[in-house]
Amino acid sequence: METRAPYVLIGSFVLAAILAVFGFVYWLNNTGGIGPRASYHVQFHGPVPGLLVGAGVLFNGIRVGEVTQLGLASDNPRFVNATISVASTTPVRADTEVGLDFQGLTGVPVVTLEGGMIVGESSETLTLTAEAGAGQSMTQAARDALRRVDSVLQDNSGPLKDTIANFKAFSDGLARNTGKLDGILAGLEKMTGGGAPAQKITYDLHAPQNLGPAGKTFSASLAIPEPTAVAMLQTQRMLFASGGDNPGFADFLWADSIPKLVQARLIDSFENYDMAHAPLRTADLGQADNQLLIDIRRFRIATRGEPRVEIEFSVRIVDKDSKVITSRLMETSEKLDRIEPTAAVAAFDAAFARIAEEMINWTAEAPMRR
Repeated sequence: METRAPYVLIGSFVLAAILAVFGFVYWLNNTGGIGPRASYHVQFHGPVPGLLVGAGVLFNGIRVGEVTQLGLASDNPRFVNATISVASTTPVRADTEVGLDFQGLTGVPVVTLEGGMIVGESSETLTLTAEAGAGQSMTQAARDALRRVDSVLQDNSGPLKDTIANFKAFSDGLARNTGKLDGILAGLEKMTGGGAPAQKITYDLHAPQNLGPAGKTFSASLAIPEPTAVAMLQTQRMLFASGGDNPGFADFLWADSIPKLVQARLIDSFENYDMAHAPLRTADLGQADNQLLIDIRRFRIATRGEPRVEIEFSVRIVDKDSKVITSRLMETSEKLDRIEPTAAVAAFDAAFARIAEEMINWTAEAPMRR
């Protein structure tokens, strides 16, 4: 039996395919990205390295078209004429700025359009002029800058050589007069009070040594805490009754703050009297039966009238319950022949020896509790 070909069906399919192709082309030209186009002439005043027909055209960073034609200007071979085709909706104006940008790591060139407010005549094709140096890449700009620097150096090679020679002569002069310059600088530092600060000299207070054998030992264990004192006495400086400092004692320092120094030397004095029953510090292990509490009232140099060293302590002995067993005010002074650090320390040693011996004998006689 002979098969009859479905000619009507085949013909209908071919006709539908043709209509679909025409429909796609129509859509592509009107709504699919090609659409109506507008052409513009662009003139570059310089080379456009790497720019090719088909390169993209960007308006405010958005791709709107491509380069359709490139050529050299017939009236000036330094100029390059280009024709660009962009979407007709692109707001290109007579004063739109034209440039050349190099995108990506490979530096692919594209034409860039930005801004513009002046609307041109719709009947004429706009000619846009690119800004000078628009086609200059970063590499080319660096080369041009180095070339200009090299030109400046060549033009001024003589003065630069003379300047370097003058610097060398100046540095040689400084080297020959280093000693003199050091002397001048040292003089300026001395005149302005600069330079390194003067070295401080430390002086110590000495405990009396020859207290003789202990006539009477201490009847109970004893501790000597750090003496109390007003803030003015919490210092290592030499204090004066008139207040202020004496210029001759500017570099003077006691070995420790006055309360700590008095505590240490009093304990040394008690040990020199009776090592077997020497008092403890409050930081020592164990708790003493009694405490010798000392308040420093004066530890200074008096300059009014006859210069002298003054020491005054308020002393109390208290038991474990903080009950006062006995108390006493002890004071002494020592004549000062001249007001200078060495003589002052010797006078303090003599006055401290007397008051320490008086305190030891008084403590040994006190009815301390166990």
